[in-house]
Amino acid sequence: MIWNDAIDFFIFTLRYEREMSENTCAAYERDMEAFASFMEGSGIGSPSGATRESIDAFLSAERSRQMASSTRARRLAAVREFFRCLAERGKIGQDPTELVDSPKRDVALPRILSEEEIAAMLDTIAGDAPRDLRDRALLETMYGCGLRVSEACALKIDDVISEGELLRVSGKGSKERVVPIGGGAGRALERYMAAARPFYAKGDLSIEEIFLTRLGRPFTRQGVFKIVLERAEAAGISRTRISPHVLRHCFASHMLQHGADIRAIQEMLGHADIGTTQIYTHVDAARFGEIHRRFHPRA
Repeated sequence: MIWNDAIDFFIFTLRYEREMSENTCAAYERDMEAFASFMEGSGIGSPSGATRESIDAFLSAERSRQMASSTRARRLAAVREFFRCLAERGKIGQDPTELVDSPKRDVALPRILSEEEIAAMLDTIAGDAPRDLRDRALLETMYGCGLRVSEACALKIDDVISEGELLRVSGKGSKERVVPIGGGAGRALERYMAAARPFYAKGDLSIEEIFLTRLGRPFTRQGVFKIVLERAEAAGISRTRISPHVLRHCFASHMLQHGADIRAIQEMLGHADIGTTQIYTHVDAARFGEIHRRFHPRA
C-alpha cells in the first residue's frame, strides 16, 4: 500500500467509522501529506517501510526548519493515529511510532481536579430548591461539555438541540461548535429547565439565556466564579485549586484518561490548533508519574 492509498484509507476511516468532522479530517490529511512527502523524499515509498529512525528524522527536519514544538507535537499525533489505524486493521505488521518520543517543550500544566473531587463537588448540590437545581445544571454543563465561562453565560434556550442531546456553543471569535450533552449534564439541565428556570425568568418569555440570576438576568463571569468557589468549598476543595476554567481542564483531562481521541477533544473544546489541546497529554503523563512514584517499590 503506497502512501496516497494509505492516507485515503486512513481519512476514510476517520470520516465514516469514527464520524469525525470535515475540519478534523482535513487537518489529519494535511499533516499526513507533509509526513508522506518527507518519507518519499527519503526513499521510503510505503508506510510499511517507515521506522522509528525515519520518523525521528522527520521530527528533526521539522525542528531544523524552526517549526514550533506545538506544530511538531500535532504532526506526531497525526502520525501516531495513522500508524495505529493501519496496524489495527492489518495493513502493516507493526506500529513504528510505539517507541517514538514526543517533542519536548516547556509547558505550564493546568490545574486539574480528580474525578472523585469533581463528583464530590457536584454531590454537594443535591437539593430540589431552584438555586440547587440551577447551580447543579450550570456546573454539570460546564464540566460535561468543556465550556468556557463566557460560553456558559451566553447559552440560550435554542442552543439545546437534537432533542436535548447536543449543545450549540458560540466560542472565541463567534465560532460555533456542537458538543454532546452527557447524561449527567443532560439530566441536570432538564430538571433545571422544567422546575427552576421559570422561577428565575419570572414569566418573562423574552429572556433567551439559559442560566439566570435571582434577578432574572444572565450570569456574568464573576457570578459564575462565585458559584464555583462556593460549591467547591462545600466539598472541601481549596479555592486556590478551583475556577470555572479548571472545570474545562478537567473535562479534557478526564476524557483523555478514558481514551478519547485528542482530535475529538480539540473539536469539543473549540481549539483552533491541536497544539493547544496537546497540553492535556502532559497532564496525563504527570498523573501516571505521580502514581508510579507513590506505588512502585523502587521509585
